[in-house]
Amino acid sequence: MSPEPMPPQAITEHMVEIPAGNVFLRDEGTKATWKVGVESFRMAPHPVTRELYRAVLGEAPASAAGPRTPVTEVSWKDAVLFCNLLSRAGGLDPCYSTGDDPDGLDVVRDETAGGYRLPTEAEWEYACRAGTSGVRYGELDEIAWYRENSGGEVHDVATRAPNAWGLYDMIGNVWEWCWDLYDPGVYGPYRVFRGGSAYDPPRGCRASCRRKSHPTLRIDDLGFRLARSP
Repeated sequence: MSPEPMPPQAITEHMVEIPAGNVFLRDEGTKATWKVGVESFRMAPHPVTRELYRAVLGEAPASAAGPRTPVTEVSWKDAVLFCNLLSRAGGLDPCYSTGDDPDGLDVVRDETAGGYRLPTEAEWEYACRAGTSGVRYGELDEIAWYRENSGGEVHDVATRAPNAWGLYDMIGNVWEWCWDLYDPGVYGPYRVFRGGSAYDPPRGCRASCRRKSHPTLRIDDLGFRLARSP
């Protein structure tokens, strides 16, 4: 039996309006810090769930996790494909054009398109911080599933406290793919992911923590979250 489709308009209605502002990004390896301006955009209140992923694609990666847990074992390229399919399902212009490059370097974003997309790294950290400047937007045990309280498993979304802008699981539960290349001059096609996971110690669960991998990586604590331009 085909899964019941989830109305795309329901997803849009629940996205959070993020105001314009600025954020300082920092690379802990090079010690470099840079300021990025962020225009207003919308972000989903939690990562894409297994039930939503299945509703759009007809199936989700095999897992014993429940339908309301974040979908994992999805690559950056899988996430881009999902965004385009969800956009088309909702009658929106897809944000990405894709090709056959195994490194995903031929994926191009149309910044004028109004469909679903991955957040940029600057958008992600800016939204995560929600106006705060500390290591995290709250006490770790209250806002996140991480190594010391998760029992070694990913949990349902939105079961920890949100940040001041109503975003859940920005810290912990699963890492989240971002649009950006990490450092193409050094790491080639590697893309950024953010946020820490249910398996990470506190050091991995910070607003500024950056990690990277090849856009075909699939692993059990890495998912993604939707964004849309105004």
